[in-house]
Amino acid sequence: MSQDADAPERTEGDLTRTGMALKHERTWDYELDRIVEAVEERDAEKVGLQFPEGLKRRGPNVADDLRELLPDGVRVMISGQPCYGACDLDTYLMRRTDVFVHFGHSPMKESDSIIYVPLFSNVDVAPIMEESLDELADPDVDPDVGLVTTAQHMNKFDEMRAWLEERGFTVHTRRGDDRLTHEGQVLGCNYASADIDAEQVLYVGGGKFHPLGLAMEHPEKKVVIGDPVNNVVTVADTEKFLKQRYGAVHRAMDAETFGVLFCTKIGQGRWDVANEIVEANDDAYLITMDEITPDRLVNFDMDAFVNTGCPRITTDDGPQFKKPMLTPGEYEIAIGEKPLDELSFDTFHGTW
Repeated sequence: MSQDADAPERTEGDLTRTGMALKHERTWDYELDRIVEAVEERDAEKVGLQFPEGLKRRGPNVADDLRELLPDGVRVMISGQPCYGACDLDTYLMRRTDVFVHFGHSPMKESDSIIYVPLFSNVDVAPIMEESLDELADPDVDPDVGLVTTAQHMNKFDEMRAWLEERGFTVHTRRGDDRLTHEGQVLGCNYASADIDAEQVLYVGGGKFHPLGLAMEHPEKKVVIGDPVNNVVTVADTEKFLKQRYGAVHRAMDAETFGVLFCTKIGQGRWDVANEIVEANDDAYLITMDEITPDRLVNFDMDAFVNTGCPRITTDDGPQFKKPMLTPGEYEIAIGEKPLDELSFDTFHGTW
């Protein structure tokens, strides 16, 4: 398929538009009974629903199904705010509803005012586990393997672990920090669960970003990617991604002015990091916004930007920005405070 002539040219390391056609159909359990029960317990009059980007199109259908189960007069509202994780809560809608439901992600912080519906995948993981053996070391040679996955596949995590153990592997898992809900879970901004005593890690899940970040965060480990949705097994290769990041840093080395971006989303703000940069540089300016996109930065006449919000803004969308978009660590390299060989993946720890 040829690339759309109007689409921006892809550069090496660009992680956007890398998906493949799905090999398996997915269905979700929206746990409507649990939502109805919460409405009844709280005598709620207004219910807010928030969906991740890939499921927004299903929002009206879920709302219709929910209305059929709810008492007359209960109003159901859908958030249109961008949503890429549990850090992306629509606090405006949350304050104006009696029951607020966040679909697609596990809780980053427990809250009595939010119902989290993780939307576990129904895809069978056994076939991709079998295919992953071609890339994993023979357990007779090296039995140690780390196991990680995303929230959508946590319902199969025990099954994955048992499958590997039955074939002679010693499976190493841990829960990372407070930002992670489950043992073995990774986020696009946090790979602490892979900090285990094994030289190889099996990541079971979709997408390229999570395993790439994992490989950058733990360069001493071989990261095998088992994608049960696309039915593809690969090994994380950071070379192209690193070239793209090195390019952004080099372009920013000549920058005289920096826009330091602070994201106002409840789970993404690193206020101390942003202020530390601004206080130490008279030519750095703090810019606050709830959604950081290329078009929103066009009117700011800066030579480069430093993103202290979600790391994926820099790494996923970095090539789309007209000016260099850096992580806080890359900024330190660009201004000469750190050597280039200390370039690392930006991760996010702690909750709000």
